[in-house]
Amino acid sequence: MSKAKLYMIPSLLGEGDPGAILGDELIQTVVGIRYFIVENEKNARRFLVGCGMRDILNDVEFGILNEHTPPEDYGFILEPLFEGKDTGIISDAGCPGIADPGAELVAIAHGNSIDVIPLIGPSSIVLSLMASGLNGQKFSFRGYLPAKSAERVKELKELERRSGRNNETQIFIEAPYRNMQLLEDMIRVLSPETRVCVACNLTQADQYVKTKQVKNWNNNLPEVNKKPTIFLLLS
Repeated sequence: MSKAKLYMIPSLLGEGDPGAILGDELIQTVVGIRYFIVENEKNARRFLVGCGMRDILNDVEFGILNEHTPPEDYGFILEPLFEGKDTGIISDAGCPGIADPGAELVAIAHGNSIDVIPLIGPSSIVLSLMASGLNGQKFSFRGYLPAKSAERVKELKELERRSGRNNETQIFIEAPYRNMQLLEDMIRVLSPETRVCVACNLTQADQYVKTKQVKNWNNNLPEVNKKPTIFLLLS
């Protein structure tokens, strides 16, 4: 029996037709898989229906991997893969393993000589950097900043210093309901000359991407509350 493969399957960043956005080759790969590791089964089923799998969903099995999954469950989740069943990892939005679950299972797969196949699809982190006009040769993704304002401000100032010292774009995200708090802190505490990019609802009809110096953002902040947003800065 040939060894199964682990496929890293990007999903949409918002509404849309998976076939139009992700391409025929990815869709053909997805419809051939019968076991998926997902963050949320309901969201995954909706995505697979969009890929044309409505009539065969009863043949599909799911393993759940999210922030609540204990590490001792990883082996059980990967059991079908080790038994020879091609497996796909799907995150709720974007690319699995990048600011989303999946990396831990990929590491286990590599340790067991399983081929890991990344498929082409949208990454909000990469798309925002592409559209920002900031340094794409040196950049760092910082994940989530602290939730408390005082700690967040301290981290922002440190990222600004690091950016200026290394000419390195700093990229980070926030829980959507705290987006405006983060953006307001950035404009309040960063240097007037620092460039800030706000990239919101990428790939959607109302996509918004703007880069300005801090001094030019004042009194003209976009409404990004509860919208998927990437923030970038370069000092």
